[in-house]
Amino acid sequence: MTDRPTMTGVLTLQPAMPSADAPTWSGAAWVGAVDRGEALAADAVVLAGAEGFRRARLLVRDGRELAGSVDLAVGPDGALDPAETARALRALRATGLPAAPQGPTVGRITVVVATRDRPEDVRRCVASLLASGWDDLEVIVVDNAPSSDATREVVASFTDARLQYVLEARAGVSRARNAGLAAATGDVVAFVDDDVVVDRWWAAALAAAYARDADVVCVTGLVPSGELRTPTQRYFDERVTWARNTERRVYRTAAPPADLPLFPFSVGAFGTGANMSLRRGAALELGGFDVALGPGTPARAGEDPDLFTRVLFSGGALAVEPSAIVWHKHRADREALRSQALGYGTGLGAWVAKLMSRPGTAVAVLRRAVGALRQLGALGQGSGSGADQVSAAVDAVGGWPVDDEFRAATAGLKRAELTAALGGPWRYVRGRLAAR
Repeated sequence: MTDRPTMTGVLTLQPAMPSADAPTWSGAAWVGAVDRGEALAADAVVLAGAEGFRRARLLVRDGRELAGSVDLAVGPDGALDPAETARALRALRATGLPAAPQGPTVGRITVVVATRDRPEDVRRCVASLLASGWDDLEVIVVDNAPSSDATREVVASFTDARLQYVLEARAGVSRARNAGLAAATGDVVAFVDDDVVVDRWWAAALAAAYARDADVVCVTGLVPSGELRTPTQRYFDERVTWARNTERRVYRTAAPPADLPLFPFSVGAFGTGANMSLRRGAALELGGFDVALGPGTPARAGEDPDLFTRVLFSGGALAVEPSAIVWHKHRADREALRSQALGYGTGLGAWVAKLMSRPGTAVAVLRRAVGALRQLGALGQGSGSGADQVSAAVDAVGGWPVDDEFRAATAGLKRAELTAALGGPWRYVRGRLAAR
């Protein structure tokens, strides 16, 4: 995402997800990444493709280590103010060297991309995977109950022996991921959504997280928004915790974290299925993903928190590695975001129903019931009750208008999500019966 400074001292940054169209919302932000040392050494920092943007969000790194993010004003020529940029970059925390490896090194990494009828998203995702800096990489695209041969043709257009195509005719992202897991040969199997672009060092960061702790069997990474062009994208980005989990952590049931009273049912704290990975042996022992949960089933979601909690209850450790970055294309319009909110709500209700149907996890859920009720309105995706609460975070950085367009795009989304959760248990039963 970064071009090194030229001989004239100008550092030109590239957008995370380039677009030929200028934004139409006044609160849109240019999104990309920058190396702090390179930016501070440059005479000027310029954003490529910044026409129409008044602000920018930069993910800041020190080499491969993530320092945080900054929000800055964008000049009419796409240039950042040198003084403002320097102050913001220096205000971020210093990044230290990660802990020395304690576990076995990772060899091959298999990446599974489950998709259904989104060939152009697959093309962009696969191109970024094949360009990532990991020597022993295997990429498996699982075409899930497709309506055409478009995805197969996209995969065939890449002449790269590391890429293979798998057809899973039965609908459901969990079935598709399980098909990819069955075909995988890597020491680690990573799962990404088809609407992401992976960072160049994503695979290396995953491997380093496994090597640091021998008992880690699952690693998730950061999933920042690849674009913030519309009110709905901005709203979603503020609500989901996995878009801003910049602290490296390792979770174990033997040492419950004091700041997560619902642990190990802390939805959002562990990451998301858009950027998750497991040691292949552990994934197979766990039985893969629950085919009664996830997109393509009546439950619509819930497959990733279900797997995270099963990892923890099995005695394995789960690591959150913020330097393992994939950029996600959030839903750009209200209709798509509402559908996603309904899916999250339904999936949460279905997942809770599964937990309550098993004596061991039911007892653990009941012990945390009071705290869960207090957080139910957030559904694990954030806090507050609507656009006004999101606006507090928006206003904190300045220049992000909570205007009529923003309010209209986000009104009622949390209520819809909560209502959908109430129907989740019945949908889980339907999915369970269908899976038989």
